[in-house]
Amino acid sequence: MALSQCTQPREYWVFAYGSLIWKPGFDYLERRIARLDGFVRRFGLTSKHYRGTPEFPGLVLGLDWSPGDQCTGVALRVCPTKEQSVREYLAERELVSYAYFETLYPVTLLDDGPGQGEARDAICYILDRSHEQYRGDMDPADQAKIIAQAVGPSGPNSEYLLNTLAKLEELGIDDAPLSQMAQQVKGLMS
Repeated sequence: MALSQCTQPREYWVFAYGSLIWKPGFDYLERRIARLDGFVRRFGLTSKHYRGTPEFPGLVLGLDWSPGDQCTGVALRVCPTKEQSVREYLAERELVSYAYFETLYPVTLLDDGPGQGEARDAICYILDRSHEQYRGDMDPADQAKIIAQAVGPSGPNSEYLLNTLAKLEELGIDDAPLSQMAQQVKGLMS
């Protein structure tokens, strides 16, 4: 939910690339299309808590290191007076199994508005390739089979994929690998 005012001049940004785009779960001042260089959005993490179970894990998106590539998502500007509560919320949501690194990276603001083309430091959740839940090296066909079948406390894994893709498309963000994955998953489900 966007807030209208903040009296603090300091900036605090969070980079959203998956479900944080369509379900941030916290108030923010501003939402901007942004690019993170050197990373890609990838179904690279098993989900035992949200989109799967310990018996049948699903897959969720993460930012995976990929030199020369980039990920276009959304930068959410949070009022600095809310920084602590937002960080606590995000830690509870994103760091449930510590399969991500919470880190600060520069993201480039892409859409029209103040600072267009400029970099802003943003909190990013990067996949830990050494974590037991890392699956970024899985074949996309195998990923699609899991996504088509897995269901967790937050709902079907396919819903997570389709909601993310729908919001990206609504914002005018093209993600060809995600679109291809959606087509594979839909084919498996029909």
